[in-house]
Amino acid sequence: MSEPAGQFTRFVLAGGVAAAANYGSRFAFSLWFSYPLAIVLAYGVGMLTAFVLMRRYVFQAHGRDLLRQVLTFIVVNGLAIAQTLVVSLVLARWVLPWLGVTWQVEALAHAAGVAVPVLSSFVLHKRATFS
Repeated sequence: MSEPAGQFTRFVLAGGVAAAANYGSRFAFSLWFSYPLAIVLAYGVGMLTAFVLMRRYVFQAHGRDLLRQVLTFIVVNGLAIAQTLVVSLVLARWVLPWLGVTWQVEALAHAAGVAVPVLSSFVLHKRATFS
């Protein structure tokens, strides 16, 4: 496997772990907070997990300026959380009910919302965050 393909594979795997942390923690947060706020809080859990894994295992950027990486990572993920929130809410509130889906609507919508920013996040993290 070529290095770019290997790097993307590691990105997807690290992102999968982070997405699982994000997705799983949303259920816990939903016990105390509204659905939109639970999504945002869970995204924070996923972001922290993703930063640590990606900095260490995907982009091997642990010797570079940490503060710049953290700030850029936050900006890139701010764009991604907007995508996640919009997709999750549109699917949960309008699309899935319109399609007749009634089982686990918020869970299904959130899973789709988490998946949406994968490619744009990889490119931005590779070229801006960890470069």
